[in-house]
Amino acid sequence: MRLVIARCQVDYVGRLTAHLPMAQRLLLIKADGSVSIHSDDRAYKPLNWMSPPCWLIEDPDIWTVQNKAGEKLIITLEEVLHDSKHELGPEPGLQKDGVEADLQKLLAEHVTTLGDGWTLVRREFPTAIGPVDLMCRDAAGGSVAVEIKRRGEIDGVEQLTRYLELLNRDPLLAPVQGVFAAQQIKPQARTLAEDRGIRCVVLDYDALRGIEPDEFRLF
Repeated sequence: MRLVIARCQVDYVGRLTAHLPMAQRLLLIKADGSVSIHSDDRAYKPLNWMSPPCWLIEDPDIWTVQNKAGEKLIITLEEVLHDSKHELGPEPGLQKDGVEADLQKLLAEHVTTLGDGWTLVRREFPTAIGPVDLMCRDAAGGSVAVEIKRRGEIDGVEQLTRYLELLNRDPLLAPVQGVFAAQQIKPQARTLAEDRGIRCVVLDYDALRGIEPDEFRLF
């Protein structure tokens, strides 16, 4: 991990253009090749980034980050205040609570719960800002990112939105749809998700485990 604090401006050139004017920012260059630009707010969400595979070309006052699609992050450096490298070692991964981890495993095993003809691509699909719980293909072969929560709240929708913004930059995956799956989904979270084109699915934990409900049934 390389940490650089610099006064810089950043220009993104690709399918669209974006400009960050000159200011003091944190640049993260990770071992996987990803580069992200952060300010002193917005929690952990970067202002802009380039996900791997990409490469960094360092000239004295200009850094250029480019990917195979020809997209570029052009970082113009006015002053470097700090530049250091750190070895973080192996990542043990996010440890989720038992129910949420079980939901992910069960839904991966029974992905057709989300739709007929669906297939699982991978659990914990890696991105530059964290793993997506499930990456799937729907019956038409389209990419679908699934975020799983025990209780679905607004922060979970925001998390999935960030994943979708990043995944849809990858021409091999785009367009990527989103599914927000939880045992309970709060009304505000459902409203926000549906406004962003994200489908909400309420999960039945016992049904996924193959346990019949206790209620008496006529049929």
